[in-house]
Amino acid sequence: MDRPLFFPTFLLSRILLQSVLILAICGSASAQARNTVPATKSPTDDLVQMRSSPAFAELQLKKTELVSELESLILDYTEEFPKVKELHFMVILLDRDITRLSRVKPAESSKLTLALGKLMVRKIELETDMWNLKRSYKEDHPDVKRAKRKVEIYEEAVNDILN
Repeated sequence: MDRPLFFPTFLLSRILLQSVLILAICGSASAQARNTVPATKSPTDDLVQMRSSPAFAELQLKKTELVSELESLILDYTEEFPKVKELHFMVILLDRDITRLSRVKPAESSKLTLALGKLMVRKIELETDMWNLKRSYKEDHPDVKRAKRKVEIYEEAVNDILN
């Protein structure tokens, strides 16, 4: 015959008491944390601030779109397929610019606007166009020179905002 399961009363009361004590300690600690200003910010606070910026969101959105497209292409094509190579290149450029945003000082986080993010995404698109042209033409070809100048103009605009 099966015995009914039971939990000894003294264990139950001990667990309940421990839980109440833990909640009381956590509650007072969180209330104390809300009432005090942290003396220093941790590097993770800065990272969180950068990751919550509109510029970061714009770059992350573009990267997500490209990675999604890349994943769907890889199902049907090899790594040597031109579009796959192009998407890989763009993802690398996006990672580079996301890292660039992470180096912005927290005091200057107001610079990380949506407009900056859009400028950076457009610059990456122009860099990719230039990369594609360089695969077909020499450096001194007029189309390559034009593309290079467009990239320089966008880079200057980004630098004006960040510096």
